Amino acid sequence: MRHSSFPPVGRLAPSPTGAQHLGNARTYLAAWLCARAAGGRVLLRIEDIDSPRVKAGAAEQAQDDLRWLGLDWDGEPVVQTRRLPLYEAALDRLKQLDLVYPCTCTRSDVAAAASAPHAEHEPPTYPGTCAGRTPAAAAGLAVPFAWRFRVADSPPFDDLYRGHTRVDLRAAGGDFVVWKAAGTPAYQLAVVTDDADAGVTEVVRGDDLVPSTPRQLLLYRALGWAAPAFAHLPLVVGPDGRRLAKRHGDTRLSALRAAGVAPEAVVGLLAWSCGWLDEPRPATPRELLPRFRLGAIPAAPFVLTAELLRGIGYG
Repeated sequence: MRHSSFPPVGRLAPSPTGAQHLGNARTYLAAWLCARAAGGRVLLRIEDIDSPRVKAGAAEQAQDDLRWLGLDWDGEPVVQTRRLPLYEAALDRLKQLDLVYPCTCTRSDVAAAASAPHAEHEPPTYPGTCAGRTPAAAAGLAVPFAWRFRVADSPPFDDLYRGHTRVDLRAAGGDFVVWKAAGTPAYQLAVVTDDADAGVTEVVRGDDLVPSTPRQLLLYRALGWAAPAFAHLPLVVGPDGRRLAKRHGDTRLSALRAAGVAPEAVVGLLAWSCGWLDEPRPATPRELLPRFRLGAIPAAPFVLTAELLRGIGYG
């Protein structure tokens, strides 16, 4: 259940580090429906702070992809690289509270010190090498450093889809980076600041981000901001059970568009995969509003096959 009786505020947050694919589209469709079915608003944010990996034109293409699918948003898109002062203010507040410290460890340093295995897409647990430093120690450092948040506990949360969820952060990364040595905010601090500033009340995203949620809850609590509700959905995977990637063929939305695939066919396939249609037949997002239920989505990842792609006229 939602934690508020007011109409929700959801968001779509594509990253222009690459093209949007069918896995992204499934999550965007669910996020859009979750807010719109309850009479809520949908915001759009371009998460472009990972500047070395940002692809030219990818932000515009992501918006074209969303429009093609029939997903709209309220207001102008928010672009993270235009919001650095907000992130800097949040970091300064964490420094004042002595909740962050300057860390000079490189990724290879952390990996070399790690003694326990870690999950795919998750960093090894930070051993606390620099945790004895105070924020004031940054002034005396002659080498590049990041800022790490001190993890004192791991807040559980009631996921709108998964139910009660707990992740032990001390065994899943430990103290985490909120500001990179390159001088830009890390993902966790940026999205918390953005969502709080925009009044986002619900975040629907892939379950690969479950470990991010307790980290973000710690930041909300530290900064005195209300946290949204979270829903983490199963991913789309290839026949080998691994998340969609180039090895599974070209599943980019732009490639489907170029091949003449109808957006209604794509939406219908994704809706069927979520249990909102009895068969993969053409549909628009608005036609799905009365059918939407988070609880209808199967718990297992959705396996995208060549046969299903041929069924929508692709391949």
